[in-house]
Amino acid sequence: MSSIGLWEIVIVVIIALLVFGPKKLPELGSSIGRSINGFKQGLRETKEDVQTAVREDVAATGESVPGTVKNTATTEAGDTATTTKTEQTDKS
Repeated sequence: MSSIGLWEIVIVVIIALLVFGPKKLPELGSSIGRSINGFKQGLRETKEDVQTAVREDVAATGESVPGTVKNTATTEAGDTATTTKTEQTDKS
């Protein structure tokens, strides 16, 4: 599928002007913008809640956090050292 071109956008705007009228269109656009911003804010809050719940669960059970890798190495003196590396999985 190809992306939407200039002519497709022009046709959609003309149809929207015919259906809603020039007075109602700016109000409709701002309403859609507020709705999208509210939806994004809700997603951010949900993501933060889930991450907090996972951290609390991990702290309670003592398990490793998802997205981390633990490496265990033995030093020359025989001591065991553990390092934890966090992998970045969020691409937002």
